[in-house]
Amino acid sequence: MELKDLEIFQLVAQKGTVTAVAKELSYVQSNITARIKKLEVELNTPLFNRHNRGMNLTPEGKKLLVYCEQILSLTNEMKKVVQNKEHPSGKLEIGTVETVIKLPTILSTFTKKYKEVDLSLFSGVTEKLQEEVLNHRLDGAFVTETTPHPELVSHDVFQEELVLISNINTTTLEQLKNEPFLCFSKGCGYRARLEAWYKDENIVPKKVMEFGTLETILSSVVAGLGITFIPRSAVSHLEARGLIHCHLLPTKYSEIKTVFIRRSNTYLTTTVERFIETIDLSNGESSELLQY
Repeated sequence: MELKDLEIFQLVAQKGTVTAVAKELSYVQSNITARIKKLEVELNTPLFNRHNRGMNLTPEGKKLLVYCEQILSLTNEMKKVVQNKEHPSGKLEIGTVETVIKLPTILSTFTKKYKEVDLSLFSGVTEKLQEEVLNHRLDGAFVTETTPHPELVSHDVFQEELVLISNINTTTLEQLKNEPFLCFSKGCGYRARLEAWYKDENIVPKKVMEFGTLETILSSVVAGLGITFIPRSAVSHLEARGLIHCHLLPTKYSEIKTVFIRRSNTYLTTTVERFIETIDLSNGESSELLQY
């Protein structure tokens, strides 16, 4: 059994078709099919159900996928552990919620300094990103701070103020109570804060509408579709242009911290260590600007 066979098996499990995997790896389809069949012969069990729309995992295939992800994650970690301490390289896969205002600066600083690192960025809500880190699918993630998890270590990034925003025609909190709530899916830290406020105030939202991107949510608020709860830094440009109203809620709902999380039970690789140093550097520079 070769590592490449496991990588191909993992990709087919994710994408559901041999065609998509062959295209991504620039392989002929017969090569992908042969490697999957080879695995099935070695393990003496079918790993996929084949049908007209593609392939999906059998119960045995699902079991193998769990071990496959662990093996490939450990292999990747092993490569990082033995690399040059001063010149990290290889893959670094980071997750983030959509409103990390410092993220462009952090990424730019890191990639310019460590050119051999292949950095990939994935967005999502806090709960999903935590799951991805715990399951070794991400090296770390920027999330909103939640209840501490025993298998995660968190590093402070910055603290933000959340504001309830509406379009310019909605000016009072009483009016906001009747507006649809525009938000990300369940697991979003901002959504959880506003839902806590709704609960404490005995408010039942008129309607909850889920969106996939911050840009769509903000455009919809400006258009008068509803309201949302978001870091002030993410909407300061809209506020300055007079396109929205910002409404303040009590501190227990509005103060929120962004942290960078990583697994606590794995070796701190040079790549991740240097990334955390870059985060700390960005915090230091922000403090100096505030003092200035």
